[in-house]
Amino acid sequence: MSNSITLDHIDREILFQLAQDGRLPNVELARRVGLTPPPCLRRVKRLEDAGVIAGYRAQISPGALGRAMEVVVSVEIAVNNLQTVEDFESRIAALEEVVEFRRMFGRPDYYIRVAVADPVAYEKFLSEQILPLPAVSRVDSHLTMKRIKD
Repeated sequence: MSNSITLDHIDREILFQLAQDGRLPNVELARRVGLTPPPCLRRVKRLEDAGVIAGYRAQISPGALGRAMEVVVSVEIAVNNLQTVEDFESRIAALEEVVEFRRMFGRPDYYIRVAVADPVAYEKFLSEQILPLPAVSRVDSHLTMKRIKD
């Protein structure tokens, strides 16, 4: 957050409602949180300006994009100099198949969530994009059986 603000129960309810449906019209949002539309809109704007609401986006079905197979990849790297870490991170972050990328404390060093079409596409992705990187020392793949909560 760029500015530190205190959130009251109405702010928290606004955040809850918008997290459920980011396209919720202001009039409906105001009704759900017990405000009239103008003060509700001011609160939303204040939350946006303070960085509490970081943005809005469409949640796309991976299957609609031909990427129904999801794999969580844990990666350990062998070299821990700053340049190698930065190179590894920029190369992985730029990959289209990578939908989430986290540096972790401890082991593994990284978790990468990958969306691909099928096992053949994943094997190609792993063999051509991850394993050849000089920093990589260990990779474990965890295939998603079922999404329970996003």
